[in-house]
Amino acid sequence: MTEHLTNDTAGAGSPAPAVSSGSPDAAGAGDVVAPEARVELDRIRRRWAELPLDRAESRMPVLRRLLADLTPRSFPLIADHPPRTAAERPAEVGDPQSVVPDLGPSVVVDQLSVLVWDAYATGRGDGIPGLLTSARRELG
Repeated sequence: MTEHLTNDTAGAGSPAPAVSSGSPDAAGAGDVVAPEARVELDRIRRRWAELPLDRAESRMPVLRRLLADLTPRSFPLIADHPPRTAAERPAEVGDPQSVVPDLGPSVVVDQLSVLVWDAYATGRGDGIPGLLTSARRELG
């Protein structure tokens, strides 16, 4: 009998991927996230980790609003096609009205990191560093 072993270390504390999981030649070199956005994500992560739980819970609306703002950017656009209703949109494009589930303060920064990465990967990272800076300042 063999045991199933895994080296998967991803979890609630893991940051968003800095580089593609594919080979550099296949996916392009480096991090898709702009350096300014990466710095702000790191600052938010550090600040969030310093907050006591009750204070983090009271600041959740700041990050939940940011997640809602970033969610539509994480869906790929189909080039040369006009916007369509959800019923007309191909399934692989996703629903921009989707809501990121509220999994609590322990994973919200990870959710944020993933959405930022996805937005840059789909070519819609414009203005994200400013959004992240504003959110960080609201965290106090």
